[in-house]
Amino acid sequence: MAITLLGHPVAHDIQEKIRHRIEFLRKNTQRVPGLAVILVGENPASQAYVGMKKKACAAVGITSFEHLLPSTATEIELESLIHSLNQDPSVNGILLQLPLPKGLNEASLLQRISPDKDVDGFHPLHIGNLLLGLPSLKPCTPYGVCELLKYYNIPTQGKHVVVLGRSNIVGKPLAAMLIQREFNATVTICHSHTENLAEITQQGDILISAIGKPHFVTEDMVKDRAIVIDVGINRVPATPGPGFILVGDVDYDSVEPKVSAITPVPKGVGPMTIAMLMKNTLTAFEETL
Repeated sequence: MAITLLGHPVAHDIQEKIRHRIEFLRKNTQRVPGLAVILVGENPASQAYVGMKKKACAAVGITSFEHLLPSTATEIELESLIHSLNQDPSVNGILLQLPLPKGLNEASLLQRISPDKDVDGFHPLHIGNLLLGLPSLKPCTPYGVCELLKYYNIPTQGKHVVVLGRSNIVGKPLAAMLIQREFNATVTICHSHTENLAEITQQGDILISAIGKPHFVTEDMVKDRAIVIDVGINRVPATPGPGFILVGDVDYDSVEPKVSAITPVPKGVGPMTIAMLMKNTLTAFEETL
């Protein structure tokens, strides 16, 4: 039977260390980190994520600032808000909740955030430093995947890691992290135009899926005794009954008997993303001391 790689105990351990560090800094500097979250529109999933981030901030001692804008907000209004937060010394991290409503340029707005406060790790400066192996604020989900691998002592040295998905948020930065000397993995990135996809995924000692397609990865795509990390979070209709359930990119029921370890959805990578956001906010704060 496969080992279930739960994210909650890992995230809890990280957040407890953050909480103790912030309490120490509060006593010695009379200051605490501040995280500003910008939410545009009324996307239910985004509202839920913002709520979880606010709860995590309260748990570790980070001051949370919410900026809720209507879906009619203009790019100029967002640029003005980001500029003011860049100048605010009480704000150490700025998070622009994605996706944005149609008509707003996500890439342009993300680059308006000061690299010093870009706790999502999306700014080109951070991505460039990541590729070069230099210190940076790392994108939270890939960062969380790496911490999960370390916590469960999953060997990466010389292993073949196959990453499904080439997004700027997960796939590309995750590959950049895993090829660094800390992990020394050999990484293959697959995407929608990859030919003979199953032949490649079957070679992965570690298979990481981040493509946003429910139950896409099936048993025949996975190597015997592989490690499977499922980054996907997909809402699908509940069967039977009304409402929706969350499922991953991996067909868990068919894949789990074949592999040696696997993350569930939910309760796998998800908690790690929020934990690493807290860690990035603490790191950004400590850079100001």
